Amino acid sequence: MTTTPTTSSTPTSTLDAERTDLLAGLAGARTALIDTVRELSDEQAGRQPTVSALCLGGLVKHLASVEEGWLRFVLDGPSALRYDLPEGVTWEDLAAGTAREYPQWAIDHRHGFRMLPGETLAAILARYEEVAARSEEIIASVPDLSATHPLPQAPWHEPGAVRSVRGVLLHVIAETAQHAGHADILREALDGRTAS
Repeated sequence: MTTTPTTSSTPTSTLDAERTDLLAGLAGARTALIDTVRELSDEQAGRQPTVSALCLGGLVKHLASVEEGWLRFVLDGPSALRYDLPEGVTWEDLAAGTAREYPQWAIDHRHGFRMLPGETLAAILARYEEVAARSEEIIASVPDLSATHPLPQAPWHEPGAVRSVRGVLLHVIAETAQHAGHADILREALDGRTAS
């Protein structure tokens, strides 16, 4: 890899102060996450060292997917975050694990937290790097951070809620920072290494 997700490909001189600050906050959260997976083998990155089903490679993979989805939302609106259910399946069925059929987005979400056979940490990090670079391009080019889109219908979204570009960035920063903390715990459980 030539860069890391924490390296901005957008010259800060072309960005206003708010965009610069938001992207710096996201870069800092990414750095905290990426630092936890340094020098791990694929086997170590896929290991689940706690009672949780989380693994370090899966956290990076999940965050790449989350960031990519939310930045598509910035460009395309609610169609980028569709949560369609198969006919006859309810949200309650999904929550209870009793759905007769699961939508692809739910399957992808579940697989997004673990490393699947054949996946490598290097490939997961490379994808995260690509997503990060694309996110920075989008934030640099979007005309207004206050522009909003309605959130798609889902039990975790308040009916009729909207989210601004700024709100999307704050959400991605918060989720990245939260999972960086999870990664820190997993890394310590894996080999005793802690964040410095």
